[in-house]
Amino acid sequence: MSEDILINVTPQETRVAVVVQGIAQELHVERTVLRGIVGNIYLGKVVRVLPGMQSAFIDAGLDRAAFLHVADIWRHEPRRDSPTRRDGVPDERAPSKALPPQTGPAPNGNHEPIERLLHEGQSLLVQIVKEPLGTKGARLSTQMSIAGRLLVYLPQEPHAGHIGVSQRIGDEAGREALRARVLRLLPPTETGGFIVRTLAEDASDEDLAADIGYLRKLWDDILTASRTARAPMPLYQDLGLAQRMLRDFAGESTTTIQIDSRESFEKLRDFAHAYTPEVAGRVTHYVGEKPLFERYSIDAEIERALARRVDLKSGGYLIIDQTEAMTTIDVNTGGFVGGRSFDDTIFKTNLEAAHAIARQLRLRNLGGIIVLDFIDMLNREHQDTVLNELRRALSGDRTKMTVNGFTQLGLVEMTRKRTRESLAHVLCEPCMTCKGTGQVKTARTICYEILREILREERQFKPREFRVLASQSVIDLFLEEESQSLALLGDFIGKPISLQVETIYM
Repeated sequence: MSEDILINVTPQETRVAVVVQGIAQELHVERTVLRGIVGNIYLGKVVRVLPGMQSAFIDAGLDRAAFLHVADIWRHEPRRDSPTRRDGVPDERAPSKALPPQTGPAPNGNHEPIERLLHEGQSLLVQIVKEPLGTKGARLSTQMSIAGRLLVYLPQEPHAGHIGVSQRIGDEAGREALRARVLRLLPPTETGGFIVRTLAEDASDEDLAADIGYLRKLWDDILTASRTARAPMPLYQDLGLAQRMLRDFAGESTTTIQIDSRESFEKLRDFAHAYTPEVAGRVTHYVGEKPLFERYSIDAEIERALARRVDLKSGGYLIIDQTEAMTTIDVNTGGFVGGRSFDDTIFKTNLEAAHAIARQLRLRNLGGIIVLDFIDMLNREHQDTVLNELRRALSGDRTKMTVNGFTQLGLVEMTRKRTRESLAHVLCEPCMTCKGTGQVKTARTICYEILREILREERQFKPREFRVLASQSVIDLFLEEESQSLALLGDFIGKPISLQVETIYM
């Protein structure tokens, strides 16, 4: 099915919606203040070498000098066909097909003293491996790794063509098959290594080859930039949301990629021409009078995606509860009475709910353990049909998941891989009134708590009088149904009790 990618860019955040046949299926949000710098690559300058600590401080152009320990320095052993400068960056005269020189730790794990490896004023290619914390600067390494969607590229891997596989892929036969597939796709000139990520488990050879080509070109561009840059200088930062969407989501089924910022459009277009030329012609700058997300009703869709209740067209509805342990989705018939019989009504509601659940999982990015409570169906054939419909609806989801059959309690258990924070966790925070439970105490409960608190304060502090500040509903209850209780307490303690509405209380 054809899809459109809508990108809304402001200085504060980038929002992306994936729309399939006019209906939003995925929402992504990235805020500028929350973007980290781990993985960024810089041409840094050594400002101080500390032999006593076997460390060095590197000026990478950040707010504070970054820290490099000798254990994080990989010594470069240049090949004859890949001459290098003193700073370890390949010389411009090296053949264009040559990749970065092999690197490796000192033999037997014994590190050569840092004062022999670095000197003040030296330029050095470094990567951030740990964010700055408090007064401490960022932690650096000279061993580079660049993450793609399916693979992680290790351009300095000393064993050419080495392929590692994520430990999360537990099947040994599957791990070996993946390793063999990637090795078969590597060009003969490859001198680096790769780590296969879990997402690659179900990827096609075309997807893997595209990721290999993208990562190798990215590293070549970093090296090219390093040859003319003056330290300190940033050379690479992890892709922003718009570029990641273009790299990971845009494909043959993508009709248009609309972005509403002229500056971001030009950058995205250049990125597309360099790394994803097959979709570069579909990147367009949106200049409509209405805001992009308003025109396609995406803002309204975001509000609905944050609600606990999801209404179905038939009159039924879903109740979605997200907790730390799991997410539960309850299906209800609501006002739907359109079936020929009660069983038929339940069956049709569950079929519609299966599609709605699949969409809500993607839209809200719900992950982890998910328990689905469909309306009880006695007919086994109906259960199988609903389960197959659910699996079919989930087939368009790019995220890895498993779906089990109905349990003895009539529940469907499934898992969906956590790839990022859910939409609710990005946009919302726990309510200060209910502390995130989703419920608040009744006015009558608050009334009784106030009466007990007045009695406790009287016994402990002996005040001359009491004034109760509460919400309008609590005060109304004290003036009406609970007026006698308040009067009896006042007589018992022998102190006046006054009431006042306070609007800050809900």
